[in-house]
Amino acid sequence: MQNCSERLSYSLQGQADKPALVFLHGLLGDHRDWQPVIEELSKEYLCLAIDLPGHGGSQHFEAVGFGDTRNKVIATISETLSSPFWLVGYSLGARIAMYMATHCSCSRGVTSVPFAGLIIENGHPGLPEPERVARREHDEKWAVRFENEPIVDVLQDWYQQPVFSSLNHAQRQSLIVKRSDNLGTKVASMLRATSLSQQDFLGDLLRTLPAKVHYLCGEKDNKFLALAMHSGLSYSIVPDAGHNIHAEQPKLFCQLVRQLIEPH
Repeated sequence: MQNCSERLSYSLQGQADKPALVFLHGLLGDHRDWQPVIEELSKEYLCLAIDLPGHGGSQHFEAVGFGDTRNKVIATISETLSSPFWLVGYSLGARIAMYMATHCSCSRGVTSVPFAGLIIENGHPGLPEPERVARREHDEKWAVRFENEPIVDVLQDWYQQPVFSSLNHAQRQSLIVKRSDNLGTKVASMLRATSLSQQDFLGDLLRTLPAKVHYLCGEKDNKFLALAMHSGLSYSIVPDAGHNIHAEQPKLFCQLVRQLIEPH
């Protein structure tokens, strides 16, 4: 089903009486990115995939910042779910999920729905203060390009960044075609509003959460593999996967999600 209210756009599939999984996509994505894993996991769980502000069916929502995005996601969860839920976030979506879990949102009862746990897929817990200025300048350069240049041209360079080094040429071209329906101004807005330079370091708070927290990283994603290993969190290394595990290894991704949730 597709949401028609003023809440964020979403898709909802699966078993209404089972534990729920709330999926948050990365920058340039939307709820459809999760469909390969939802097709499998919806046989056993209730799967809610939300379009973040400026993306997909939520393109008309203006990106304001982490707090506002958190509030919109929480409102969508509260309107949609009644069973305990796990947050599953990828990249930008993982950073928003980490912010939600650590900022008195789902973990301390702001939603009427119990929060069960957090699965982080290659999400950055935050930069030390001295590194944030350089990151702000880095993200601003990309934001200006997304605002002013044809999005296809920007994406050609975007997917050459080191974090996407595990992709081959065909995979890059496929992503460029898939992501070209984004509005550059909306991408720029979200990039500024949720820049890593705007995010507090969340690592210490994540380690003290009462809920289960687990980090998934791809063995080919050297940067985020190192972050996972030094995070102090429980983590799994997914073989033959880079930055986007759920796209590159959907079956393994589903297996890991089941293993994390079933004991609960």
